[in-house]
Amino acid sequence: MSEQEREDFYVGYLRNAPRIVARWVRRVCMALFVVAGLLAILLVIGQRKFPLSVFEFRQFRQFEGVVREKPYPALLVQRPGDTGKLPSISQYLLAAPGKRGAAGETAGLDGQRVLLQGSLIYRDGLTMIEVVPQSLKPMISVPGAGGQQAPDAPAEDLGAFTLVGEIVDSKCYLGVMNPGNTKPHRECAARCISGGIPPLFIAHDADGRTVSLLLVSDNNEPVNQEVLDMAAEPVEITGQVAKDGEQLILRADPKAYRRIR
Repeated sequence: MSEQEREDFYVGYLRNAPRIVARWVRRVCMALFVVAGLLAILLVIGQRKFPLSVFEFRQFRQFEGVVREKPYPALLVQRPGDTGKLPSISQYLLAAPGKRGAAGETAGLDGQRVLLQGSLIYRDGLTMIEVVPQSLKPMISVPGAGGQQAPDAPAEDLGAFTLVGEIVDSKCYLGVMNPGNTKPHRECAARCISGGIPPLFIAHDADGRTVSLLLVSDNNEPVNQEVLDMAAEPVEITGQVAKDGEQLILRADPKAYRRIR
């Protein structure tokens, strides 16, 4: 066996590999490191950015306002001072912990001023409160004392529209999960909506901006059970759009919803 052949011959349990083998292994390893680094950079660049949504998990605040039970539980809070062009009332959708709506917490309290504790969930100007169970307490009304109830102005009718979008559960979409939409979120959305979480319809306006509309029936009733099999799918809805404070509402008969294939 020649000197070169002995140099190239390598037994795995020997401490050092031959120079030719070691040089080849180093080059392959360096190439793999470079490819892995480039792949990681491309994945980061190509990843869709998550929307700015927030869930203040276990950061409990105290809220005071008037309960609205229908169509979905909400808390109406009077904005202080001169609000300018902003609505005088802030409206917070309410939900219970987990995949449950807050109907059990607000039952029988429609129109009453209350105190409650909860965590904020918000996105794109819409806000929800996850209510701490049993923290919601009616406030004692003092005869002759003004301001015990926030005025509940009627929603502004914006007309009839045909919109294409996606049905999501408001709690996850507004911040509890990110992203809280599209088909990977379908099963979670269906469970949340079936548990009483208000459904939202996510569409786009003429300028391509995302709009979020609270889904109700044509007679302003909840539609949770009717929309379960349409969650996270492309849907076309024709109905009346109204604006209630900062919240857009889409009123339509769920039987007229049309899947987009």
